[in-house]
Amino acid sequence: MNPRMQFAFYALWIGHPVLHSAVAVVMLRRKLHRAFPVFFRYILSQIVLFAIVFPLYMHNSYRLFFYVYATCIGISAAYGFKVIYEVFLDVFRPYHTLKDLGSVLFMWAGLVMLLVAGVVAAASSSADEAPLWQAVMTGQRCVRVVQVGLIIFLLIFSRYLGVSRRQLSFGIALGFGGFACVELMLVAMRTSGFVSENFASLANMVAYNGAIGIWLTYVALPTKGRSPSAGQLMSQRWDQSLSDLQHPVAPDSLIPMFECMVDRAFSRTQDDHVVEERVPAASHRMSAVEGGDSFQLPPNLPSKL
Repeated sequence: MNPRMQFAFYALWIGHPVLHSAVAVVMLRRKLHRAFPVFFRYILSQIVLFAIVFPLYMHNSYRLFFYVYATCIGISAAYGFKVIYEVFLDVFRPYHTLKDLGSVLFMWAGLVMLLVAGVVAAASSSADEAPLWQAVMTGQRCVRVVQVGLIIFLLIFSRYLGVSRRQLSFGIALGFGGFACVELMLVAMRTSGFVSENFASLANMVAYNGAIGIWLTYVALPTKGRSPSAGQLMSQRWDQSLSDLQHPVAPDSLIPMFECMVDRAFSRTQDDHVVEERVPAASHRMSAVEGGDSFQLPPNLPSKL
């Protein structure tokens, strides 16, 4: 790098822990670290990793720097995947069944990413190809692909899930997704030879600083809850349908139904019998009155009072 580009590279790199520290302080003051503990730990881990990697890079300890930097990238990728999972749980918090299904899918996605990274490491047989580096970078790119998919999913289905564009979980996903898009595009352009290694590094630094700036903006703004919308009814129906599939309602037995029918029949028969007994007695009294029976005083009663 020329002196100007190298100065810009150092300034952008030093800007990472400064912005991370600002995000951590704001989250502590607003007590947002309780709502998103994994994201808060990710922010702190990036500050610690910078404090380890940057001195090694400045002292030209390239061999030690390579292994430490590869380890740090692996830790960042693992934390990035856990942050995606945390955002997913926050988005699907009102839909318990969809959340359970998504948790299973995330576990399988993590397993697939580990298998892909292992296959890449085994396929890099030459020592010059640095199989450890290839495996770590492949795992990181898998996480970036998942992050891009998450932000696309939120942009499309936010109105169905009631997720507001000013919600913190949306801002976290927006920062990760935007940075992941830029990084994957730079990797493709650098592999094809359209951009140089130095330009790709600088652009990657700028993109990550922009992602941290998005997080700082969202944690500083007033937290907004879910926005009710008509599209949420569809998500509620999906959640209810999956719940019915997981916990099917047992069909009603025929025996209680027949017992209820017999009880009703017997009660109706008894009521009819009581009515029939009461009706003849009432009719007999009415016929006696209509027949002209005279009312006679008792014989011992005096004629005058």
